[in-house]
Order: sequence, then C-alpha cells, then structure tokens
Amino acid sequence: MLKKLRIEFIAITLILVGVVLAITLGMSYYSTYRTQYDITMESLERGLSSESGTGLSSHGAPDGDNGHGFMGTFTLTVTASSSGVILGKSDSPISISVDDLATIVTEAVTSSEDSGTNSEYHLAWLKKTTDTGYVISIADTSSRDSALNHQLVMSIAIFAAAMAALFVIVWFLSSWALEPVKDAWERQRRFISDASHELKTPLAVIIANIQILQKDRGIPEQSMHWIDSTADEADHMKSLVEELLVLARTDEATSGTAQSALIREDLDLSELVDESVLEFDAVAFERGCSIDTDIEEGIHLSADKSQIARAVRTLVDNATKYATKGTTVKVTLKRVGKRAKLTVNNASAAIDPEDLDHIFDRFYRSDKARARETGGFGLGLAICKGIVEAHDGEISVTSSDEDGTTFTVLL
Repeated sequence: MLKKLRIEFIAITLILVGVVLAITLGMSYYSTYRTQYDITMESLERGLSSESGTGLSSHGAPDGDNGHGFMGTFTLTVTASSSGVILGKSDSPISISVDDLATIVTEAVTSSEDSGTNSEYHLAWLKKTTDTGYVISIADTSSRDSALNHQLVMSIAIFAAAMAALFVIVWFLSSWALEPVKDAWERQRRFISDASHELKTPLAVIIANIQILQKDRGIPEQSMHWIDSTADEADHMKSLVEELLVLARTDEATSGTAQSALIREDLDLSELVDESVLEFDAVAFERGCSIDTDIEEGIHLSADKSQIARAVRTLVDNATKYATKGTTVKVTLKRVGKRAKLTVNNASAAIDPEDLDHIFDRFYRSDKARARETGGFGLGLAICKGIVEAHDGEISVTSSDEDGTTFTVLL
C-alpha cells in the first residue's frame, strides 16, 4: 500500500507541475509567435503601400522599429494579372527563383484568403486587388521560422530537464513526506499481529475448557445450549484472530519492509489452481452450483505456494458461496504475454457499484446479515488482494446482471 501511495504522490506532483510548466512554456511560445506574426504582417502591409515596393531603406535594411522591439522583415512586391501572370516585381534582397516566385504568386491568386504562408519556401504573402489584377507583397519568414523552431526545441528541452529534475527531487521528498504514514502503518500492523498472538493463547484455553464442559453429561440440557453457543462464538473468534494474523503477514510482505515474509519457489500455478478447485467440488454441490474449469497447463511462476493457494481458495469459495443456485462457477487460467491471468466468474445478481468500490476494503460487508450467516468477517478479499499485491500482481472485479461477477488476477 505504501509503495502504491508513494507512486500516486509522485505521479500527481509531476502531473500538476508538468501541466503548469507546459502552459507557461506554451504561452511564452505563443506570445513569441504572435509577435513575429504581427511583425511579418506589418512588413507585408508596408510592402503593399511602399512606392518602391521593397519596404527597404537605401541600405537594403528593413524599415525602422515596428513597435515590438524588433526590426521589420524583407519584402518583395509583385504585380500580377487576375490569371496569375507576373507583370512586374520590385527589387529586393529576397533570393527566389522565377519558378518558385510563379508558384507563390499562383498560390496567392487562387487562394480565397487575403494572406497566407508557404512553409516549404519559408515565405508569407499578402495580396490586394487592383483594376488590372493583384498587388502581392511577399515576405521572407526564414528567420522567423528558425527563431520559432529554436524556441520550440528549447522549450521541449527545458520541459524535459525540469521534469527529470523534479522527478528526482520528488522521489526523495516523497520518502520523507510519507515517513509518518509509514510509521503509523507499521505500528498498526504490529498491533494487529501482537494482539492476535496475545489472543491465541487465552482463546485456546477457553475452547479447551468448553470442549471439556461439552463432554460432561451431568450438565442440564438448557445449560448445554449456552455452552454450545459459547463454543460457536469462540470458534468464530479463533477464525477472526487467524485471519488477522494472515493479514498482518500479508501487510508485512506488501510493505516491502520484509519480503522474506514470502517463501518464494517455482510454483506450478496450473496444478495448484486445479487442486484448489477440486477441493470445492463437494462444497459447490452442497451450495447448489457446479464448477467448470478451463486451465492452461504448464504455467509456472515464482511465488509463495501457501499464500497463492489461499488467494485462489478465497476466490473460489466466495464465488460458490454467492452463486445463484443451479448455475456454474467458471474458473479460467491462461497465460497472457509473460503473465498468468486467473478469472473466477459466477452467475449472481450484480453487486451495487458503491459496494464494488469497497469490496477489497477490510471488514467491509455489503450484506452484513448474510455475511454473519455465512461466517464472514469482511477480511477474505482484503487478504486476497494483499497476497496478490505482495507478489507484484493486480486484482480487479467487475459485476453486472448479464455477466455476473468476475474476479480477475494478473500475476
């Protein structure tokens, strides 16, 4: 859980800062683009209005400051007929071949817009209609395009470098920030483990004494009824303590503080699932349903056999317990890429979406009356999830009236 919490903390921080940084860099780029665009348009308009048509001073430099803090752009003015034939052009430092100029003029004449840009030639144009055809002002945008491309590359580089540096910083800070949570989690786990251990001994004494009383034939039948009731509750409490101990060990493995809590070995998962399902054939029959399996052979993984077996049995037990009578529980095991995929499906009424969001929570029971009747504590699926995550796996559940309830495990 702590590992997942740390990853979520890092991801949320990176996303939030990344969005702010991207917006900032994007606004800066857009501001530069608009400034350069306005400079180009001003130069084109001067080219149209200039008597010489060049928009240049006698030294061949762009006319004066345009109010943006930048000098203007070199322009070339062309007169053309309505059919696109070039009638004349002004002198200009812009280097362009006759064929390329004809292409730009044709593009401008045939366009329904008054202005446009040709990225291939790095030229922008602005046209004005006259009695004989068009006057077209053409500006060289190579410097503008180069500056914008340079800023784009620099923005991407700054973003990547900033995110990489932020990731390193947040990675170390997250460990420090989550230290109180880690300590609280560890104290809770230790308390559950210690309390469960402390309860085992007196519970064992209580159960032993009750068993002795149950064998005493001299106790009145009415009193024996209360003794039997106490025995049931003691057994109930014993099961709860055992599950709490399992949960504590699972937490220990999941937290990463003690991976030795898992006894990994080469496990034939196909054989284990088959054997676990076989154990529930009679149970399923008693509960009014049946079990159908589709298990791919030869699926192996490195895992704790007893833990994985417990998780599989929990899912199959849960499926048969809540399956509609007369239906079939389907257990499937397949290899998907490098992972094993286990699905357990039963035909049952759809679980309420609100309950579905909490189905793996500890002590959560959607139907408390039924859970008490079936002897549940609301820990089985929580333990199952802990076991799966301790093995770096994933577990999920879907439920609908049409498809029933399906638990999916990826290991």
